Amino acid sequence: MNRFAIALAGALLALPALAPADAAARTYTVGVTPGTHERTMEFVKPLLAKKGIDIKIVSFSDYVLPNQAVDSGDLDMNAFQHQPYLDNQVKDRGYKLVSVGTNFVEPMGVYSTKIKSLAELKAGDRVAIPNDPTNGGRALLLLQKRGLIKLAPGAALTAGVVDIAGNPKKLRFVELDAAQLPRSLPDVTIAAINTNYALEANLVPTRDALAIEAADSPYANIFVVHARNKDAAWVKAIVSTYQTAPVRDFILKTFKGAVAPAF
Repeated sequence: MNRFAIALAGALLALPALAPADAAARTYTVGVTPGTHERTMEFVKPLLAKKGIDIKIVSFSDYVLPNQAVDSGDLDMNAFQHQPYLDNQVKDRGYKLVSVGTNFVEPMGVYSTKIKSLAELKAGDRVAIPNDPTNGGRALLLLQKRGLIKLAPGAALTAGVVDIAGNPKKLRFVELDAAQLPRSLPDVTIAAINTNYALEANLVPTRDALAIEAADSPYANIFVVHARNKDAAWVKAIVSTYQTAPVRDFILKTFKGAVAPAF
């Protein structure tokens, strides 16, 4: 059994048996990643309870299992990814998953414990980026915008290291699981890290990032359900409750500008 299967088994053992979809006292399971998504969903939970909707929040430490679990029916919804990532997962794995709304944008940043500015990068320095196609491409686009590399013409949001057409400093790229990137900082010169994992490692984007995506980033995070549930009343209730002023205020106050509401 691989580590993903083991992790999924452990996360789901704690879940109650799911009642039929039309059961009156149904508890809906929502998969998130630790940090920003988990904390915000915990804030939303009592707001939903006031409407008679009970949710169980299940935290996953990677980007693979939450989609697998929704597609298989072990979760009802997840909230952790952006649309390009979902599109790639649906294409590669055949999942019948759809987006039903946006929650917030977490701009990706470039961090270092060795240098204070990207101008200090030297020839041959090691650069860590996420190893999944969409977040890896996202990191490369950010580095290209800062003039460190040039991607081949036509390289899309899922650009990879093989699409690097210009690399004047001959930077060496290391592709790692997104959750491991903060831990890689002692071993690389810079790392492009998703904000949820940066905050978990006590890295504050507005303070510590050497470069960060613009606020108009196309990578807004989304709520995802199985296609058969896209019009369900409970789905609309969760999304509409989340997309309200109290939740917006919570996000802005709690994450101090590191996370921007996308509703």
